[in-house]
Amino acid sequence: MLSDYFSLALSNLKHRGIRSWLTMLGIFIGIAAVVSLISLGQGLQTAITGQFSTLSVDKLVIQSASTSFGPPGSFAVRKLNEHDLKLIEQIQGVDMAIGRLLRIAKIEYNKATSFGYLGSIPDSKEKTDLVYQSMNVKASSGKLMNYNDYGKVVLGSNYVKEDSFGKPIRVGSKIKIQDKEFEVVGILKESSTFQMNMVILMTEKDMKGLLNIGDEIDMIVAKVQDRDRINEIAKNIEDKMRKDRKEKVGEEDFSVQSPEKALGAVNTILNIINLIVAGIAAISLLVGGIGIMNTMYTSVLERTKEIGVMKAVGAQNKNIRTIFLIESGLLGSVGGVIGALIGLGFAFLASFAANTALGTTVISVQISWHLLLASVAFSLGIGLISGILPAIQASKLNIVDAIRK
Repeated sequence: MLSDYFSLALSNLKHRGIRSWLTMLGIFIGIAAVVSLISLGQGLQTAITGQFSTLSVDKLVIQSASTSFGPPGSFAVRKLNEHDLKLIEQIQGVDMAIGRLLRIAKIEYNKATSFGYLGSIPDSKEKTDLVYQSMNVKASSGKLMNYNDYGKVVLGSNYVKEDSFGKPIRVGSKIKIQDKEFEVVGILKESSTFQMNMVILMTEKDMKGLLNIGDEIDMIVAKVQDRDRINEIAKNIEDKMRKDRKEKVGEEDFSVQSPEKALGAVNTILNIINLIVAGIAAISLLVGGIGIMNTMYTSVLERTKEIGVMKAVGAQNKNIRTIFLIESGLLGSVGGVIGALIGLGFAFLASFAANTALGTTVISVQISWHLLLASVAFSLGIGLISGILPAIQASKLNIVDAIRK
């Protein structure tokens, strides 16, 4: 009996042809938007989580509050300095504190000019090793710099591509930074972090001399002795720096951040974006549901005589309701399946376009079968709910009046 219901419902939907496809359009759009954007969002979230998971959980990052986009501290109202570094080093629980410089500079190679990030390497082996560990970088060719490799640099992976300067930079190449020549001793492995692929590492002494930097510090990395006390130590650093700078709570011109805290902030932003996407898609699904309801009401009017004949040969009200509910459910579920496939297609296309434009794998598509099944189930629910009232109306038609029409 149930198979007969489905056969009859499918036959009716095929008979309405283009109208059935137009009815499902709202469902297509809503489900496609949810699946594509949330799949991209989950892929991005997974990539970011992976980046943070590679960082040690025993390190804190202290930065000045910046007034514009750029490397940490480069546009700060009040920069960190050597005094702040010594203050942090003396705080109980801090094992080591390292000052870092991050600036933008002019790069010249093969008579072409570009701009990139300069990052400093500390002036001791112990601190240099900690910086490399914090950054989670490895050389794909050549070697990582030593703290005393003056006049030499290590480049991010983007610099070896031919479209950067017309021809690729190799280990041993000479490049000019701020009109001064440096030798390339290593190329970093490609990272999913855009800044790391564009970074140029050089010794702190070279960087200070090149850019005429005094005791300014753009970022301080503090390694704690006990990772279980990292939040307590972070609070102690905040309190000490706030007291030293004579600032009130909430008015600090600096920030103390742990990997856990940074990851939590990123996840919060991504979750808010997903909620906004879901809200926009819900509007489209509502419109799709209204479209299904309208189509089913029209179907009741068009098939009034057919309903009367079915009742005349013994069909009960529940049989009529079942047929119409199956039709509306099919409209919702088929729309959901096709919308999910379209959404995945858009997600992969957007990921490919973004990664091609950036020249690195930053955005990946995270396929969630739970999301796909939930989307189809939700669209089925929308279809069934939208078909309830038309189904009830169809089942209540009077046999005699229905046959006469």
